[in-house]
Amino acid sequence: MNVWTVGLVAVILLFQAVSIPALMLKKNDLADVLWGPAFPLTAFAAVLWGTAFGFASLSLRSVILLTFISLWAARLFFHVGLRNLSHRAEDVRYNNWRKQWGKTWLWRSYLQVFVLQALILYVFITPILLSIDAPESSLSLINWIGLIVAVAGFLFESIADEQLRRFKSKPQSKGVLMTQGLWSWSRHPNYFGEVLQWWGVWLLVVDLPYGWATIVSPLGVTYLILKVSGVSMLEDLMKTRPGFTEYAQKTSIFIPMPPKKELV
Repeated sequence: MNVWTVGLVAVILLFQAVSIPALMLKKNDLADVLWGPAFPLTAFAAVLWGTAFGFASLSLRSVILLTFISLWAARLFFHVGLRNLSHRAEDVRYNNWRKQWGKTWLWRSYLQVFVLQALILYVFITPILLSIDAPESSLSLINWIGLIVAVAGFLFESIADEQLRRFKSKPQSKGVLMTQGLWSWSRHPNYFGEVLQWWGVWLLVVDLPYGWATIVSPLGVTYLILKVSGVSMLEDLMKTRPGFTEYAQKTSIFIPMPPKKELV
């Protein structure tokens, strides 16, 4: 099998394995536990079983990408994965879906959470798979710019998440909006960092043969975060908290910008 086939088989098998305990325990948020680690695991499988010489055949570009997504996946697992594993209750998003689906929750959970997400992840990882499959080539200026963009996005997301974690750890912060640090420049700075990372990853492969086609990855990440499971969903939750109107009037919804001065 080639890199692309192995990658597809690997990501599907990973999600099917997690779907069994998730459906039995009625805890679909186990998909979030897998989400981060599934990226490097899929990529490593593609290297081992989809290439002739395994890791020995990797180019500098591929080493950089595999290292980057491994670090990103590890941080995401420790930030989100361990939290979901430690909580007995299912994440509110998945629990709301379960209630909406009613009697159809079993097959809807399987198809929407564990099949659809596997296919979405496969689309998102196409830049890494392309790099693994492509012949050796030197890095260009745009590739180095892409690496800088990806690292900047990673740091932006990491700092925003840590600021939010520290804020939420204080008892007096319960039910209160986070409006400090990076969160005073954007209402969703962690999501902005996530999107920025994937545009950087795309720039790392854009000059490879058919590299332009993997733009479906950053476009897909951007759409998912802005319109489906990220910003739009959290905005609905944030609107119920005191002070949201004032916060929204002076703080950019997504792209970080200096906070607007309050009108006198």
